[in-house]
Amino acid sequence: MATKSSAKVRLTLDLTDELNDRLNGLAAEAGGSKSELLRKAIALVEVAVEAKRSGRRVAVIDKNDKVVTTIVGL
Repeated sequence: MATKSSAKVRLTLDLTDELNDRLNGLAAEAGGSKSELLRKAIALVEVAVEAKRSGRRVAVIDKNDKVVTTIVGL
């Protein structure tokens, strides 16, 4: 995983109106900003990449510990 750094990099991102609306909605539902949501998304992709590298998979599990969705394509 990446180490923390105090240096910041500004990123310009072009999105469609639809994707921007989805990003806004997800950020609001997650209780944070769009930037925070994107940082969380990067962290989730890091977990998926590491799992794939180790021969494991990422899944969504219900309250009874049953796999309901396996994440593929990452």
